[in-house]
Amino acid sequence: MHYDLDDLRLFVHVVAEGSITAGATLMHLSLPSASARVRALETQAGVQLLIRERRGVRPTPAGTTLARHAREVLATTAQLDSAVASYTAARARPLVIVAGTSGLHRVVPEALATFLREYPEYDVSVSEQRTPQSLRILAEGNADLGVVVDEQPTDLLTEFLTDDSLVVIGPADGILQDRTAMTYAEAAEHPMIGLHPSTALRRWIDKAQGPHAPVPRYRTLAPDLHTVIALAAAGAGLAIVPRRTVDPTAPLTGRQLVFRPLRDQWATRHHLLCYSSRRPNAAVKALAHHLHLAANPD
Repeated sequence: MHYDLDDLRLFVHVVAEGSITAGATLMHLSLPSASARVRALETQAGVQLLIRERRGVRPTPAGTTLARHAREVLATTAQLDSAVASYTAARARPLVIVAGTSGLHRVVPEALATFLREYPEYDVSVSEQRTPQSLRILAEGNADLGVVVDEQPTDLLTEFLTDDSLVVIGPADGILQDRTAMTYAEAAEHPMIGLHPSTALRRWIDKAQGPHAPVPRYRTLAPDLHTVIALAAAGAGLAIVPRRTVDPTAPLTGRQLVFRPLRDQWATRHHLLCYSSRRPNAAVKALAHHLHLAANPD
C-alpha cells in the first residue's frame, strides 16, 4: 500500500498536536483540506485512525502504529534526500596546496588526514612545486596555500611553519658512527642515495651548491623521501634529507638510523606557510591551522 508523503507528514503533525487545525497550520493547509486528507488516509488504510473529540483528536491504536511508522519513513526519506543532494549540489572548488618534496613528505599528508576528516564538505588538490613556482602560482591566485622555503622575498603573507634544515643520514654502524657533522663534499666521497632530479628538493640542493659542486656516485635515484630514508637505513648509501623527516628511534630493515648535521651554510633552511594573493576564507584558515598542527605536533 502506497501512502503520500505529505499525507503522512500531516498525520504525524495532527497526532503530535492533538488537533487537525494545528496540523493544518503546520502544513500550510486550510482546515477543510486537511480534514479531507485525513479522511482519505483513513479510507486508504481501511480503518479508523483518529478519535474525534470536542477539544481535539487522539489516535486509535491503528493510528498510533501508523504515526510511529510514518515518522520512521519520513526520517529515512530525509536521509536519502540529503545523501543524493550531496552528489547533485554544486561543489565548491577544491582548495589548492603547492609544496616541495620535503613539505609533501609528512606535513601536508598529515594535515590533510585531519582536515579532510573534520571538513567533509571540502576537497583539496595538492601539487609538487619548487618555491619560485609556488610563489608565482600563489601570486596569480591559482593556489590557496603553499609550503615554501625562505629563500627569496615575497610580498605575499607568510608565517613560519617549521625548521627544514638538511642532515646526512646512514646506519648507526656505518661511516657516520664516529662523525659529529659532515659537509656535502665529504658525504659525496661515499656512495649515496639521491632523489630523482625532477623532484623539488633535489633541484633545490643542486641549485644551492652551484656549478662546481662535487658529483656524488648515486647508487640509485628515488622518487620520494620515504624510499631514500629506507634505502639509507638499509646501508645502501648516505643520503641528504631534512632533519624533521628522520626518526632515529624507528629502526628500518633491522638497522638503527642516525643523522649528522650538514655543515654547509645552505643546509640551514626553514619552511614558511605562504598564502595566496586572494583573501583567505574560513576554509583556507582552517586548512592553515591543520598544517601548523602537522608541522608542530608538540
